Order: sequence, then structure tokens, then C-alpha cells
Amino acid sequence: MIKAGVHDACLVFLMRRFFLSVWSLLLFFSFLASFCLGQPSGTTAGSDPAQEAQRALNLAKAGHCRESLPLLRKAAARGTQTQKDLKRQAGFAGVRCAMVDVNPDTATEFLRGLTRDFPHDPEVLYLSVHTYSDLSTRAAQELATSAPNSPQAHELNAEALEMQGKWNEAEKEYQAVLQQDPRSPGIHFRLGRLMLSRPNPAPDMAERAKQEFLQELEIDPNNAGAEYVLGELARQAQQWDEAIQRFSRVCKLDAGFGDAFLGLGSSLMSLKKFPEAIAPLETAVKLEPLNPTAHYNLAVAYTRSGRKQEAEKEFAIHRQMVQKSEPAGTAPAEPESQSQGSPQ
Repeated sequence: MIKAGVHDACLVFLMRRFFLSVWSLLLFFSFLASFCLGQPSGTTAGSDPAQEAQRALNLAKAGHCRESLPLLRKAAARGTQTQKDLKRQAGFAGVRCAMVDVNPDTATEFLRGLTRDFPHDPEVLYLSVHTYSDLSTRAAQELATSAPNSPQAHELNAEALEMQGKWNEAEKEYQAVLQQDPRSPGIHFRLGRLMLSRPNPAPDMAERAKQEFLQELEIDPNNAGAEYVLGELARQAQQWDEAIQRFSRVCKLDAGFGDAFLGLGSSLMSLKKFPEAIAPLETAVKLEPLNPTAHYNLAVAYTRSGRKQEAEKEFAIHRQMVQKSEPAGTAPAEPESQSQGSPQ
């Protein structure tokens, strides 16, 4: 009986030791797991973010772009953990390496971070201009290579030729788009705009352009640009009712189209509807506060509506703008109203 009791006691002791050992191991591994999971991926305890950022920059400078990009991304995203200058350098290096690696998504990701963290920085803005220009050029080259006869390729060629002043060549490219898709939206508008942009246009060019804009509206009735130019053509021809109708429609289509509100107000002034002209002209001034013509026309509308104090304020703003734009030593030019026939 004594031996049995001793045996049982030993068995209990061994089992306790076993469970205590297992419990200790579980605690150890639990601690180890929580410690490891608490560390950022790819870093070690006590690692210096500034040193890691510098290592990423060194890799990028040495031409190891693919290897450096993940490290640069971390350095650029760490915020206050990394010195501000290193964070900025990491963003620049990330953009350049992404462009070398032909990775536009990563390049724009770095650019977004730079413009967010360093707004109005001249170097960041300069880098943005060149990066987006390069991305645009690469996309254009890919379009020309992969789909040279597509409507999009012809339209892109037309836009480039138009910017170079090659009017005839540009018109042929736009016509090539319409041959493939006669109802392609925007093309008749571009053709009409091209016709009006030509130097020394033929006498019938304005009428031809007008027909292009009308065709555009048949395809896309909500094209505010085509409606606006038709309004301007009517205003220049002193067809006030048509001008008012078209400008009014543009204002409904695009509430941010400042020139349309100015055209509407000016056309109403030409019909001596000065009180009616005030509202669109006030909107034009709000949308385009640096437009002297908008301030001048609003001043005239206020004057003819008996609102002298408000008129003087707008005249003063107009005078200040004119004086700033005039070269030193020259007399300020006599103000002109956009509206033809509006009383001075």
C-alpha cells in the first residue's frame, strides 16, 4: 500500500511537471508571436527609419531601382518617423525609379504623396509636370503602335497638328474620325473650333463653323462648348435674342462657365435690360474675379439700374486691374464693354 501511494504521488508530480512545462512553452511562444507581429514587416526591433530611408536612397542611386522601390515606399509613407528631407528625397527617388521600371501606377502613387506632403513645392510641381508629360507621351506612343488606324489615334494626331498650326492636316484627321464614326461626339465641335482658329479665314468660314457646331448639338445636345460658341457668333452678329437664348442654356448646362454668364449679361445690356443683366454679371464676377470686363459691365449695369454706390465699387476694381496691367509710364486705356452697343 505504501509503494502504491508513493507510485501515485510520483505520477502526480510528473504530470504536474509535464503540464507546467507545456504551459511555459505556450506562454513563451505566445510572447514570441506577439513580439514578432508587433514589428513592422521588413524591420527589426530598434531599427532606425532614417537609416533605412538612407539605405533605400543609396540603392536607388546605385541603379537598383526594383530592389529599392519597396523600401522607398516605406520611407515615403512613414511620416514623422523619418526626417522630412529624407521623406521628400524618398518620394523623388521613388518617382524616378518607377519611371525607369516602367511602372506608371507606382510613379503616380509617389507623386500623390509628394503633392500631399509638400504642396506648392516648386520642385515637386516641376517633377509632376515632367512625369505626367512622360506618361502622356508613352501612352500616345502605345496608342500609335497598337491601334494606329483607330478613331482615337486619328483624333490624337489631329489635336497635335492643330497645336502646331497645321490646320489642313488636322482637319483631314478629324474627317478620318467621322468616316469611321459619323456620330462620334466632340469631333464636329473640334472641327468648328479649328475653322475659327485659322488665320485669315475665308469669308464663309464662320458660317461653316456654325454648321459644325449645330451638327455637334444634334449628336450631343448637352455640349456646352458648342452652345457657347454659337452664342458668341450670334452676339458678334448682334443677334441678341439668339445670343441670350444660347447663353442662358449654357448657364443651365454648366453653372461654372463664367464666360457664358458674362455673355448673357452683356447681351441683355445691349437690349438695355440692365436690371436683368445684373444677376448673370454678378455670377460672372464671382466665377472670374480677375476678369476686368466682367467688373466693368457689372458697374455699367449697376449705374443704369440706379445702384450708384455698388457701381463705383466695381468701377474702382476695374481701374485697379487696368492700372496693374498697363506698363509703367503709359496712360490707362479707355475701358470697353464686351457688349456691343451698350451705353457707356
